[in-house]
Amino acid sequence: MAKREKLLIGSHVSFRREDQLLGSLKEALQYQSTTFMFYTGAPQNTLRYPIDLEITKAAREEMRRQGIDPETVIVHAPYIINLANVDEEKHQFSIRFLKEELKRCEQLGIQYMVLHPGSHVGSGIDLGIEQIIDGLNQILKDTNVMILLETMAGKGSEIGSRFEELHRIIAGVHEQSRIGVCLDTCHLHDAGYDVKDFDHLLDEFDRIVGLSYVHCIHINDSKNPQASHKDRHENIGFGAIGFEALLKIIEHPKLQDIPKILETPYIDRLYPPYKEEIEMIRARTFDPKLQEEIMKKQVH
Repeated sequence: MAKREKLLIGSHVSFRREDQLLGSLKEALQYQSTTFMFYTGAPQNTLRYPIDLEITKAAREEMRRQGIDPETVIVHAPYIINLANVDEEKHQFSIRFLKEELKRCEQLGIQYMVLHPGSHVGSGIDLGIEQIIDGLNQILKDTNVMILLETMAGKGSEIGSRFEELHRIIAGVHEQSRIGVCLDTCHLHDAGYDVKDFDHLLDEFDRIVGLSYVHCIHINDSKNPQASHKDRHENIGFGAIGFEALLKIIEHPKLQDIPKILETPYIDRLYPPYKEEIEMIRARTFDPKLQEEIMKKQVH
């Protein structure tokens, strides 16, 4: 990616059948975003509708007018994909479905897809990692999209909560140019890493995996204490990580050109906080009344 001056920050947005990528872009612009992330369909099922190429063309033209680089926009893979599963039928289903999702990314002109590495569901980390590597090697030979393995919280039998596990997966991938990492601040914290000492964390990641693999960062606070392995996101500044620590990550000079994506929870499960959170980040000042102010604004 070329060097950029503006802050690359956005959030998860919707992707609807009627307006697709253009609708996602319009929602992102409402939040004053400079990038965004979306699913190409419901993350919990396989129901998909065709990508409308005319809408996609219009969306990409509007991105150029708005100064949003399509190279920074992210798609997230569905939850139901689990490459680590040793059940061969389920493993092959995940491979087939992920290939279809990557084709949709290609139609949309999206270069990055974030993927949860997978859960070994009792077979053990070693076998789970072998399955992930097998799946990725079948998938990556047929696509130009880069898959970004997300750092996980370590809930249940999740793989990818330790940098060493990500390194093992990446080392086994044949197409090294099409594999990367998405750091998630809540997941890192819940996995046991000290996100508040981010310089040390980055040094450790660089030593084990390599900073050149990072192409996206999910910026989320956490409802949980460090090393809780629970994966419960919180609004920026309202959790255990805190505003100052997250701001340091967002503004870190080594990550300047990396898209930062908010996946923070809706206020009262109804109201998206992204515009206000992005404003707070740009102002570099935490607003402890943000959540109640968003609720009042929506009511009135």
